[in-house]
Amino acid sequence: MSGGIVVVGDVGLDVVARHEGPIPHGGDIRAKVHFTSGGAGANTALWLRAEDTETTLVARIGDDSGGRMVKSELEAAGVRCEFAVDPEEPTFCVVVLVDGAGERSMLADRAANAKFSPEDITEQALAGASHLHLSGYVLLYPSSRPAALASLAAAKKAGLTTSVDPQAATLITDPAAFLDDVRGVDLLMPNTSELIALTGSSDPEAAKELLDYVGEVVVTAGLDGASWVDAGGTITSVPSKPAECVDSTGAGDAFDAGVLAAWLRGESTVEVLRAGTRLGARAVAKVGPQP
Repeated sequence: MSGGIVVVGDVGLDVVARHEGPIPHGGDIRAKVHFTSGGAGANTALWLRAEDTETTLVARIGDDSGGRMVKSELEAAGVRCEFAVDPEEPTFCVVVLVDGAGERSMLADRAANAKFSPEDITEQALAGASHLHLSGYVLLYPSSRPAALASLAAAKKAGLTTSVDPQAATLITDPAAFLDDVRGVDLLMPNTSELIALTGSSDPEAAKELLDYVGEVVVTAGLDGASWVDAGGTITSVPSKPAECVDSTGAGDAFDAGVLAAWLRGESTVEVLRAGTRLGARAVAKVGPQP
């Protein structure tokens, strides 16, 4: 396959606070705090560019300094930005709390991203692309779901292959409805928690159930590596790459980028999985969700 990748997903500001010890209710705790551009869509787009893949990001930002900053940073990194600008809502912002073990908790305000609409998916955004990747956050929020469905329909009409990362197990409250929404997608990319939400099981064997809806499935399991389930139900697995976990924010987005870049280059299934785990390991070994 040739051509670039269009990523449809959130973009905004991350306020990352690394704290030591539990956070006392109503009290203070020391932390190292830094600001960066973020959002699952932006993270995946930047890791794709790190893999030298032509990438377009489709999203909605606010008419504010935050939106202008993240757009400038993305364009400087070589990402083509096809952004709608919301005249009322601010740019998406998330506060990321990272504990001493590198595990993150998020306080998110989707803001302008929540108003992402079908009109934001333009023919220009898909021009020259061969693949569209959709972040599940867009699909799982009722206000932006029509835009998510419109992006998959537009990709199919334009002859693009498609992938979806469910992104948030806690938001999959109606698995049957979600699977109906992604019916016909070429590649579904859940982590173990999302696989449980969709099938009731953490075993990669359970991913075979999803083949009634999608072409193939790749499951990432953190320290337990990753598995690919092809259209015939054959499972291929690889171990994770050793890495010290400093900050797990965006590790799944990096994994997605590694998998998609290698898959679209036509590499073997094992090499595709290794590419994903390699970028995932790079992501957790540093602070922040981006290269």
